[in-house]
Formats: sequence, structure tokens, C-alpha cells
Amino acid sequence: MKKTASIDIGLKRIGVALSLAEGIVSPQEAILRKNRDQAARDVDAFLNEWSIEFLVVGLPKGGSSSEEMERRIKHFVSLLAFSGEVVFQDEYGSSNEAKEMMQGITRQKRDGRIDSMAAKVILERYFDTLKARHG
Repeated sequence: MKKTASIDIGLKRIGVALSLAEGIVSPQEAILRKNRDQAARDVDAFLNEWSIEFLVVGLPKGGSSSEEMERRIKHFVSLLAFSGEVVFQDEYGSSNEAKEMMQGITRQKRDGRIDSMAAKVILERYFDTLKARHG
């Protein structure tokens, strides 16, 4: 299995999750986004640190601002120096799912935990679609 990561790109934070063993996805510390270039450098540093070969990027499908967000997300990904394979996964509802999973664990602090939990949801969904395709 390839070392895989997922990112949930937001305007203030980028949620990050990691899968180094099949079926195990763990949220990592979110990357704070001061500006695009700094955030791209920090994402690259994370991907290099873990020797990531495959990147799953959350992309909103549906909703009024999805086209604008899709354009921004694809532009951000183009700034990365990452040379591995990149795939886009529908992230619709992943943040709400992450909030529900974390209810009672943490007050809704803006420390990025929910962003990284959303990245975990995105990566698990991607693995689920692969399983569904390959039986």
C-alpha cells in the first residue's frame, strides 16, 4: 500500500490526515494558513516528512460556492511541489460529520482538530469508494 495523506483545504486551516497502513487513518495537527505560499510550503513539508506517495484532496461537490472553491483548491494544489499522484474526493458534509464524531470530546475550539477530522473522513470515503469498486 502506498503511503497516503489527505488534506481538507480551508481558508484559515488545512486539515491533514494520514494512512500508513491499510484501513488505518489518523488525523494529524492541522496546518494554519497565513497565506497561500506559506500554507503550500507547510503542506509540502508534511508530505515530505512522511514520504507520502499518494494525496487525496477534498473537493466540494454541489452547493452554491462549489465552483469557486474547486477553482481555489485546484490552484492551491498546483502550488505544491508534490510529485506523487493526486486525486480529488467529494468532501460534501465531511466537516459536519467530523463535528458529530467529536461531540463531547472537545468544545468547538478553532484549533484545527475538526479540520483534520474532516480530512480523515475524506480519506476514509476515498478508501470506501476503492473497496466498492474492487469488491
